[in-house]
Amino acid sequence: MRDEDIIINGNFDSGLEGWRASYGCKVSLCDPNALQGIQPRGGEFVAVVSGRTQGWQGIEQDISERVKPGIKYEVLAFVSVAGVSEADVLATAKLEKKDSDTKYMQLGRARASRGTWTRIQGPLLLNESFDKVLVYLEGPPAGIDILVDSVSITTQSSGIDVPDTSPSDSVIKNACFSRGLQGWSARSCTLTLDDPHVSPCTGYHFAIASNRTQTWHGIEQDVTGRLSANIMYDVRATVRIRGGLSRAEVLATLYIRKSNMQEQYMTIGRTTASAESWSSLQGCFTIHSMPKRAVIFLEGPAPGVDILVDSFSVCPAKKPEPSPPPSFQNPMFGINIVENSDLHKGLSSWFSMGSCSLRVATGAPKILPPSAKLSLEFHPEFSGNFIVATNRKFGWEGPAQKLTERIQLFLPYQVCAWVRIGGSSQYLARVNVALSVDGQWMSGGEVEASSSSWTEVAGSFRLEKKPSEVMVYVQGPDAGLDIMVANLRIFSVNRSDQYAALKKQADQVRKRDVVLRIKSDNPLRLQVKQISSSFALGACINRINLENAKYVDYFLKTFNYTVFENEMKWGWTEPEQGKLNFREADELCKFCADHKLPVRGHCVFWEVEHCVQGWLKKLSKEKLQAAVESRIEKLVSRYRGKFQHYDVNNEMLHGDFYKSRLGDEVHANMFKQIHRLDPSARLFVNDYHVEDGREANSSARRYVQQIDSLIAQGAPVGGIGVQGHVDVPVGPILRGSLDELAMLGLPIWLTEVDVSSSNEHVRADDLEAVLREAFAHPAVEGVVLWGFWQGCCRSDGHLVEVDGTLNEAGKRLEALRGEWRTELSGSTDKEGKFAFRGYCGSYKALVEKSGGQKVEVSFDVSQDTNTIELRL
Repeated sequence: MRDEDIIINGNFDSGLEGWRASYGCKVSLCDPNALQGIQPRGGEFVAVVSGRTQGWQGIEQDISERVKPGIKYEVLAFVSVAGVSEADVLATAKLEKKDSDTKYMQLGRARASRGTWTRIQGPLLLNESFDKVLVYLEGPPAGIDILVDSVSITTQSSGIDVPDTSPSDSVIKNACFSRGLQGWSARSCTLTLDDPHVSPCTGYHFAIASNRTQTWHGIEQDVTGRLSANIMYDVRATVRIRGGLSRAEVLATLYIRKSNMQEQYMTIGRTTASAESWSSLQGCFTIHSMPKRAVIFLEGPAPGVDILVDSFSVCPAKKPEPSPPPSFQNPMFGINIVENSDLHKGLSSWFSMGSCSLRVATGAPKILPPSAKLSLEFHPEFSGNFIVATNRKFGWEGPAQKLTERIQLFLPYQVCAWVRIGGSSQYLARVNVALSVDGQWMSGGEVEASSSSWTEVAGSFRLEKKPSEVMVYVQGPDAGLDIMVANLRIFSVNRSDQYAALKKQADQVRKRDVVLRIKSDNPLRLQVKQISSSFALGACINRINLENAKYVDYFLKTFNYTVFENEMKWGWTEPEQGKLNFREADELCKFCADHKLPVRGHCVFWEVEHCVQGWLKKLSKEKLQAAVESRIEKLVSRYRGKFQHYDVNNEMLHGDFYKSRLGDEVHANMFKQIHRLDPSARLFVNDYHVEDGREANSSARRYVQQIDSLIAQGAPVGGIGVQGHVDVPVGPILRGSLDELAMLGLPIWLTEVDVSSSNEHVRADDLEAVLREAFAHPAVEGVVLWGFWQGCCRSDGHLVEVDGTLNEAGKRLEALRGEWRTELSGSTDKEGKFAFRGYCGSYKALVEKSGGQKVEVSFDVSQDTNTIELRL
């Protein structure tokens, strides 16, 4: 049963009483006999809105005297259109209040069709009183008539509530704003519902956080008492932005206050949101003890940019069934799936992406690109033919080919080709081998190419969901520049084929000959066991996870090096100017000191602009320079001698925040000033996509150029950080990049390794591929994983489930650690010698003397010598 309708004359039985036209258009009644193919649903007349010159024009009614705040109404209208086959029609409320900006609330939306009635339905809930409330129908383009059969706005009878459409197990209540803003709060900003110019993505309403003056301002909900310890939660939100920027990062953050009043902030999800469309934000998290207070909020964009939220849910994660290993039907390792790649059949199987022209020419290299030589056992003969793409009007135009039926899911594919561009010999342009997978772009490799010589482009990819269409195309240079492509090859790789050679290489690099000499008249039995490795295998940690006893136990048993995930970054230690916070970093330092763990310092600065806190962006050049010097002084002086390494300025290949404001010499000066304050620490550069061929601007060659430039300016660069966020690791590509970097003579560390796959067996294969390449490379001194526990930074990247059990990737890591340890037993020879070849690290030998007495002796096997003799 429903209460009285607050719309007057909703069926037009009293003509147009209560209704009027929006400014500039006309409303009239139409006799049913004049309508073609459509009749009123129940009344005698239909209202027609005509003469519309703007999309917002329509029919409206003032309900100011009848609508009440806090009451939940349902809006229902039946509409049609004339003059077009179909168009969107919106029901909108215009809200006016003295000394306040006019607000608009979308009440419902539908795609109306000519010749039939379409229902528009949605809720109306006002959280405050307004001086004037107008309800109107609008939406179709100018010139399109709106036909209205009926309009009603009714409230449920007392005791009946508008349902909360949140998932039943969601920690967040009113997740889709079906109850307006009930349960939500503004975090130092203004919170409103709806924008008539933006359509909701899922329900009828969305929230808008506006008037934001800090990056951390946004929409929040207090979830105190709704979270449980040691449960994994999935975070899902649909967001977009408005005002000033086309794209910005939006973060979901959990604030916790403990019983001891300590406060913590945890990023639980993130996405790059757009002003043009809704974006999906995803993440996950777990807490390890019950907080005194817990609040979840959205933040991130620059001040002045609004955050729009269509839905926001936090639910206990459903544990998926363990995935079996992928089953491949005839994987055809090494077989090129690009048809007619040598162009013996002219342009057969090829077509132009866009309106460019294609032709075949000759004069390309007749050899395989270097990365392919290492992957392919048999090297085919090549014709020397190549494709030329001319008359290119856009950067994305070039030669293309469909691959849909030739791709197998979960197989790693290697990509390689020779590429070249037209134009001046002095000009360099990025050439990208791209995959279009159901319209979504994926990089298959990118390189800077010239017109003077052929350049190899190399990359890799994998698909994990069955696509409807897969296309490869070559793109990149500016319009007008020709693209030349030769010997484009895409082939699946059997990465394990490389492992025998890698094991042999690792034996040479990581092992040493050891001779134990024991003075005795008779042969002695002894057992030799390696206790620790000199090869650094570490993982990042954060303060919150140290509260999880299972996490700490696994970490200490598995890793011998560490780095702080966020707690040393400038945005963490000084989020607001002058408000320093070193508490979490100090606690982590104490934990590491207690367990004799060496630590990397990550990071002093971050060169990427969206990773720089807002207050720094507002400073003048002089004040920014002073802030940089103060940061170095306060941080490095505080932790002098506690960090083995510093990542001085993170990701300098991907940003120029400090360089663009403080000049070309700022990077070298950062290195010099840190070295002056802590000469014992090795100073690193640190960047991503250096190792996988995915980006031309962060290639190994570009990285070498950057490091050479820093050294030429006097920067004491002590090491090369290769982050290792690899999508599909292929050994020859990774090895080639490491070889190029090794020419600098500096130690290399893989500093932030993670791999991701929905199938944990594939994830294990990826991890093994990266670790074997690193362990076998003589220039690599260590590997640090960027998370290992469920809920870590990268989705589908964990090795250990939230309950502490190892998944297949975790088991693979344990197997590799076991393989890279030396344990053996035997007897001394007649000269009292016991010889073996073992991995470098610390050992214990248990010697059994005559009479059964056992003596335990410790010794180290160092990398510095080839043969070690120890007298016990």
